[in-house]
Amino acid sequence: MRPYRPANADGSPAEDKIAAIGVKLRKWVSFHGISINVEPDLTHFSGIVPCGIRDHGVTSLVDLGLPVTMADLDTALRTTFDTVIGAAPDAATEPL
Repeated sequence: MRPYRPANADGSPAEDKIAAIGVKLRKWVSFHGISINVEPDLTHFSGIVPCGIRDHGVTSLVDLGLPVTMADLDTALRTTFDTVIGAAPDAATEPL
């Protein structure tokens, strides 16, 4: 876990970016995706400004004290997607 969390002027912890969602439409075709930082090497973000957001840093689920794996995240996303969108019941158990 990162030993130092930047603070806002009032002393509260600063907000950090943990995920991104992208959608693009081109010639009646949609392209979409999601990115969630599970346990990346956060030093790789030091030379970029993710999504143009300069006021916030970057974090991960593990950095926030949530020791999850990609499999855990995949299951949670599939289960939530199935609940919200109403996908086939067996979709959550099929491998990617």
